[in-house]
This record gives sequence, C-alpha cells and structure tokens, in this order.
Amino acid sequence: MMMDINQTLPFVSIIIPAKNEGTYVESTVASAMESKSGYPFEIVIVDDDSADGCCDFIASHEESARIRLIRTKGIGAAKARNLGAGVSKGKYLIFCDAHLSFEDLWIDRLLKPIEAGIADGICPAIANMDSPNITGYGQTLDQRLQVQWNGRQEAPFPCAILPGGCFAISRDVFFDIGGFDEGFKTWGYEDVELSLKMWLFGYKCSTLPDVKILHLFRESHPYRIGWEHVYYNFMRMAYSHFSEDRIQRCKKLITYSNADHIESLVIEDGVLEQRHQYFSRRKYTDDWFMEKFNIPF
Repeated sequence: MMMDINQTLPFVSIIIPAKNEGTYVESTVASAMESKSGYPFEIVIVDDDSADGCCDFIASHEESARIRLIRTKGIGAAKARNLGAGVSKGKYLIFCDAHLSFEDLWIDRLLKPIEAGIADGICPAIANMDSPNITGYGQTLDQRLQVQWNGRQEAPFPCAILPGGCFAISRDVFFDIGGFDEGFKTWGYEDVELSLKMWLFGYKCSTLPDVKILHLFRESHPYRIGWEHVYYNFMRMAYSHFSEDRIQRCKKLITYSNADHIESLVIEDGVLEQRHQYFSRRKYTDDWFMEKFNIPF
C-alpha cells in the first residue's frame, strides 16, 4: 500500500546483496515497495554472480526506476555491500538480506533513533519467517565468539552486534569507519567486524524491538562456503581489533582448517597495517567491548 512521500525527509538507500536467491529477491523487493513509508527511497541490488537468474525480473519491474541493479563476478558479501553503498544516494543506508518481509513504516520508525542521536547504527527485531513468534533482538557473542541472539529489552537498547540481515546506519558513519572489511572473503563475520569497529571507534549500535521484520532462516546457503574463508575472516577480524593474547585464543578456535596457514595468509594480505590504522583511531579497547557486553572471551 502506497502513501505520500515526504520530499523533505532524507533519502534512503536499501542495499541488498544477492546470490542464487530464487524468487526471494523479487518477493523482498515487492514487500519493500508495498510497505508504507514517508521516506523517499531506492533499492540497490548487487547480484554477485548468481546462476539462477534471480534478479532478471528487475528489467521489467513496474518500479524499475527506483531499483538499481549491479552485477558482479563473485566478489563476496563484504565487497558486494560496499559496492552497493558506493553507488547509492541515500543519507541513510539500510542493509538487507534478499529474503525478508517488511511491515508498514518500518523505515520511518527504524531511522528515528539515528536521527535523534540515540544510535549510529540500529537493527529491528528479526523474526523467523516460518515461525514469527521466534524473534531475536540484535546479537551478542558467546565464549567462542559465535553470534547469539538477544532477548527482548526496552527500546532502544545497545547491542554488541548489528545482524547483517537487516540494519540501518548513517552514510557518514558507514564511510567514516571504512564500511565492511574489503579484505574479507566470500562470507562470514562481516557484520560482527563492522559492529565491533563501530563500537571501538566510538559509535553506538542499538536494537529497536518495536519494529519487526521477517527473515527466512535456511539450513544451508544457496552457494558454496568453505571453512577456510570463514576462518580467514575470523582471523582477519582478530588481527584488526584484538590484543595479542586474544588473537592467540582465536587461533585455537580454528578446528577445521590449518590455523598456521590461515594466520600466514591474513598477515601476508597486509592486516598488520590495517591493525595499526585501526588501533591509532579507536576510542575503546577490545577489553572494554567484551566487558561492556559481558562476552566471556
């Protein structure tokens, strides 16, 4: 259902990376277009070498003027999101998975805490599309640095991790922190690293429980993901942000690949220079972050 667009409100860009998503890209776009919002917005889709034609519908879509399609050749989730952000026009960026369903005024309500200065990045409650009563409220990390969903709290509340499935961030903040790590491979830890970087650089991440979107949780990805790439991203994150002791603890968590080999690849790719740059500008330490969110690591 459409409503009048308020042209005095800031422009918003919804950025959706997609790879072999079948009909879900089209249904996600339809839901975004049909949900009420007073904000003017565009949808930027980065089709990262899909083999199933999941984005072909855009050429004949009735709202094609508001949709930008970029096709890439397997650059991975982090670079795809950065590329979408780079060509976008919005003052606010909302990163979304390609398998979501939205409620009316989700954009308007989600952006209020950012515009009010309460948060620099914010996520809605994210519910299981197949079981909507199962809902997570932002994420934190456990003793093995695996993501865990938060329970409901009063709105809005600080969260350690903004889930990559859906979160909003101001354009200025996104580019100030350098976006997602361009050195990451395929998939894994993009949202964890970005959220960690935001907190350490002095920005705030929050969850808004009163806005809920539906997310399709799948048992497997529609494209190949190897352990080596996930571990690579994990160790790159560790070297970028953690103390020497914590880096070694991360290394011990590598069980399905050769930890020494992963570490050497990360170092060869220049992570030590990135570490120096990040440490020189951060306002908080990784100890502070772990203590703030009671993460036992």
